[in-house]
Amino acid sequence: MPIPRVAIIGRPNVGKSSLLNMIAGEKVSIVDPTPGTTRDRVSTIAELQPPDGRGPVKPVEVIDTGGWGVYEGEGERFNEIGVDLAALRQHIEKQISLAIESADLILFCIDAQAGITPADQEVARLLRERKLGGGRKPAKKKGDKAAKSGGAGAKKGSSTASAPRAEAPSLPVRIVATKVDGPKWEAHGHEVAALGLGEPILVSAKSNYFRRDFLDALYEALPPPAKEDNPELQVDLKLAIIGKRNAGKSSLINAMAGEERVIVSEIAGTTRDAVDVRMELDGKSLLAIDTAGLRRKKSFANQIEWWAFDRAKRAIDRADVVFLLVDATEPLSQVDQQLAMLVQKTFKPCLIVVNKWDLVEGKKDDKGRKITPGSYEDYLRQELKGLAFAPIAFISAATGKNIRPAIGLAFELMDQSRMRAGTGKLNRLMEKILETANPPSKLGTRAKVLYVAQVAESPPTIVLVVNRPELFTPNYQRFLMNRFREELPYHEVPIRLLVRGRKRTKAGIDPREEVLTEEEGLELGKEALAEMAGEAEDYFDEE
Repeated sequence: MPIPRVAIIGRPNVGKSSLLNMIAGEKVSIVDPTPGTTRDRVSTIAELQPPDGRGPVKPVEVIDTGGWGVYEGEGERFNEIGVDLAALRQHIEKQISLAIESADLILFCIDAQAGITPADQEVARLLRERKLGGGRKPAKKKGDKAAKSGGAGAKKGSSTASAPRAEAPSLPVRIVATKVDGPKWEAHGHEVAALGLGEPILVSAKSNYFRRDFLDALYEALPPPAKEDNPELQVDLKLAIIGKRNAGKSSLINAMAGEERVIVSEIAGTTRDAVDVRMELDGKSLLAIDTAGLRRKKSFANQIEWWAFDRAKRAIDRADVVFLLVDATEPLSQVDQQLAMLVQKTFKPCLIVVNKWDLVEGKKDDKGRKITPGSYEDYLRQELKGLAFAPIAFISAATGKNIRPAIGLAFELMDQSRMRAGTGKLNRLMEKILETANPPSKLGTRAKVLYVAQVAESPPTIVLVVNRPELFTPNYQRFLMNRFREELPYHEVPIRLLVRGRKRTKAGIDPREEVLTEEEGLELGKEALAEMAGEAEDYFDEE
């Protein structure tokens, strides 16, 4: 039984993204006052706690959507380079409609501080046309002939105040009065009941006012969880898709999912959030993460691009495997190279995915040479030197060619990154390597490896405890990692190599010469991992 889906809808800037983040308990969706910040369906799995603390936890998929009617105003329509964004509106509203169709519960958000606007009424009309609705109608006060619908300040005898309330349809919609930041806004929040879709749930995601009441109401609106519901176990592979703008990331996601799951547009920078898309392929579950197309930091036009960049980095951190998508119709750029550096620094398994291959294969390059997979691979290896071990896939997101084999490669890379080599095998391999290629000596001192062991997986992490760490230069470490890939069961994934000197000694014995016990070696390896975890890295240089 699939877990229930809750779609959050409403006009722009009513607090939909803030509400999703509050439910999730983390910053999933980008929050910004700029209309149109959210464009795709942004979803996450949340776990709702029972009101009394005694019932079962209810997992739920929560879906944030773009604002209905965005880019209508002239002041909102154009981006920083003058491109008319109104063309995105139909795509955004299609995504909203798809979210509504797939949802088990709809949260219709209205800004309590702004009151009901024509755009809110348009969304309510949309819901009624789809025969959606629900919740309880406001109870009439004693002596009232009709429920008030004009809100505070409605004129006596006006048609608005005396109009009969529309019947609430049967399917579940709950009105959420957002931005109820304190007691003075409660009355304004209750006024949104005038739309006739039931009593509103009041909440402020900013101040957490009525937060517990809101979460309790949401919990009660959802069915009991099935025993097999476990969101974490449902995903066999988490796959982050990164690349520069207009490389085809969203097209690839849609081809994988077999539906228009994310917006595809010629307008650069259409995707902003990191969008999670869950799918089943060949009996395996896959979470593909679409990310914003990146460009150099100094070209960022606004705060939204910084947040999009942060979401892309977090997507890589969450992923088991990364697809680095490059556009075959354009030369590799500095952004492609910087993204490759980012993948290297995070030690994530990477598949270099060459998109739009159908548009260039067999044609001539700028030097008149025929473009083949072999020639293009040589080009990639020359430009992306740090990913020489990463496999390459040539695909077309437009036609779907080679997408399934690429996903199969992703599963293989994940398996490789989880392999572990035995300590005995590693020490024997190290002895074999040192017999033929020792690190350069210094002032007559020869390098010695006192102990070697794999101390972690994903990525495979190997610790060398040595007598003179300074003799193990970066070039020699790269040589070692290449030899390890040749001999060990992780040929196409990054290896993290940690070189450490012996810190402790026995009385009267030089610590640089003594052979370590396995217990001492593993302890030093754990210390090295702890030191590494505390290091902060700048993932994306401007140079």
